[in-house]
Formats: sequence, structure tokens, C-alpha cells
Amino acid sequence: MPRGGAHFGTQELIKVLSCYDIDPVVDVKPLSTGNRKAPKLILICENDKYLLKRRSPGKDDLYRVAFAHAVQEYLYQKKYPVCSLVPTHGGKVTVLGLKDKTYELFGYVDGGVRYDGSREATFDAGRKLALMHKLLADFVSGFKPLRGIFHDSTLVRRHLKSIGQSSDSNGNGRLMKLSDELMIIYNKASTRVNELGFDSWAEQVIHGDWHPGNILFKDKKIIAVLDFDSVRYAPPVIDLANGLLQFSIVSGRPNPAEWPAYCDHNKLVRFFSGYTVIMSLEQNKVLSLVDLMIETMIAEAVLPVAATGYFENLAGFDFLKMIRRKTKWLDKNRNKLYKAIRNKL
Repeated sequence: MPRGGAHFGTQELIKVLSCYDIDPVVDVKPLSTGNRKAPKLILICENDKYLLKRRSPGKDDLYRVAFAHAVQEYLYQKKYPVCSLVPTHGGKVTVLGLKDKTYELFGYVDGGVRYDGSREATFDAGRKLALMHKLLADFVSGFKPLRGIFHDSTLVRRHLKSIGQSSDSNGNGRLMKLSDELMIIYNKASTRVNELGFDSWAEQVIHGDWHPGNILFKDKKIIAVLDFDSVRYAPPVIDLANGLLQFSIVSGRPNPAEWPAYCDHNKLVRFFSGYTVIMSLEQNKVLSLVDLMIETMIAEAVLPVAATGYFENLAGFDFLKMIRRKTKWLDKNRNKLYKAIRNKL
């Protein structure tokens, strides 16, 4: 378990397991991936393996979890690659609430590996996202889903403003200048997307957090899509833009100041090609993709920086400078990127 991360207490685990009809557990292994505030355990039984998760504080609203489970169960019934949900006693409820905590138990997927950056895996990531959108186009549920998104967000603007108003250790207004510039970039991107007709685009259930860390592969094909905590109603192009960004962004170096500005052009095209094998895209939506990528990049960066001054363990100022550099590159190279993906339509 990562240092400082949440963990399961012994009595807590005994109480949780008493609520499920599974074989006796013979071994328990911590799984230290994802959100450190949401501890996970691999439960090894005589004939099965399970993944037990306690949801992080602030993400345990039972209706929200129930909606996510309804989406997962729907996809599972459609033979889409998601983990099975294990019900509590009685076989009808898959969300376990004990006191002020919420738990989920999943069937464990053996043999999965993380994204390897290959052309085949990138293509399948785009294709599986499109297949999910196709399957969920007619999905309805009695549970109320989330609706907030990164596009044209008051919350994003509020956090940018708070970063600009925070104390600057060098006293030269660096953060204010940087946040003001990011605000201008964000607003221009939002305006362009709105002018393309965003408000008229149909909404449906989307994944909401499509990135390599939430996917398991085998033989360069997806065998499990994970983490449905962010499922919501929005135009599917929101997922597509986020996926294009997450699968093409170039990082890897410890210091974000050294991260290059460019994205991986080939991965972006491969992801888009996989998506459009299944789902067609109107011209205005294609033209919105770069601006939506700019918006999501800024949105994902400013929320944690505004709260803590850091992005994970990276200094907020250096990280936001890198975001400024990458968003400017996207803006400058939009025509080249559009030309490349148009050739795949």
C-alpha cells in the first residue's frame, strides 16, 4: 500500500466480507493502483478471485454508485469487457453501505496488462470506446447520473482564478500571469466549441474517464474496462476528446518542465481510426476535438493544483507551465491534426 494511503482495518474487512456469499478467503493482497484514498484488496478464495474496493470520501453517494453499477451491469449483459459485480446477501444489491463508508466487490480479471503504447492497443482503445458509446446510446436508468463536464465549466474558471490569487513565493506574480494566460486559452477553446453547436449535440451515458490507467489489455486487445466512478450524461465527443488526449500525450520525464509540447501524432490518429470504425462523426464534432482536448487538459490540471499547489507530486507552477506549452502546441498545430484525422474518415 502506498505510504499515506488509506487501508482496510482487520475488523472492517471481517464485517464487509460477512455481507457477501463467497467462499472463505485464503489470502489477501493489497492493490496499490489508482486513488490512494480508495483502498483495494485482491481476495483469493479457493476457486475464485475478487477485487474489494472502498470508495474514496466524496464519491460514495449511494445513488451515484448505483447508477455506475447499473451501467456496468448493462454492459456486462451485452458481453462488453467489464468486471462482474458481486451482489451482497440476497443477490439484488451490489452497493454495500456500512456506516459512512461504501464498498464494491468485483470479479477479478486475471492475465491483464497495462497499455503498452502499441499501434494495435491504441486502435483497440478507440474502437472499444466507440463500442461502449454504441451500446449505451439507448441506456436508461432510474438513478440520477452526473452531468458536469470539463467543457465551458464555471468550476474550472473558478479554480484558475483561485490559482492566480494564491501566494507567489517569488513575489513576481508568476502564478497570476500563468493562470490568466490559461484562462484566455480555455475561454477561446470553449467559445470555438460552442460556436460549432455543442449545446445542440445529443447526450447519452459516457465513461467520463477514458485513459490507459482504467483499461487492461491482453494480446493488445482490451479485456477489461475499469473505474466507472465518473460515468455521466454528456455528448460522446467529450469521451473521444479525452481519450485522444490521454492516449497521445507525451510525458515520461520526472520533471514536467522537460516534457515536450507535442503529442504523439501517430497514436492520436490510431485512436481516432479505431473509434470511427464503429461510430461516424459529423464534421462539426471533428472540428471540436482539438479545442475539447485543450479544455480537458487545463481542467484536469487546475483542480488538484488549486486544492494543493501540486499535481500529484509535481510542483503546480511547473506543471501548469507544461500545460500552457502543450495547449499552445495543440492550438498551433490544429490544422495539421485535423488533416491527419480527416484522411481516416
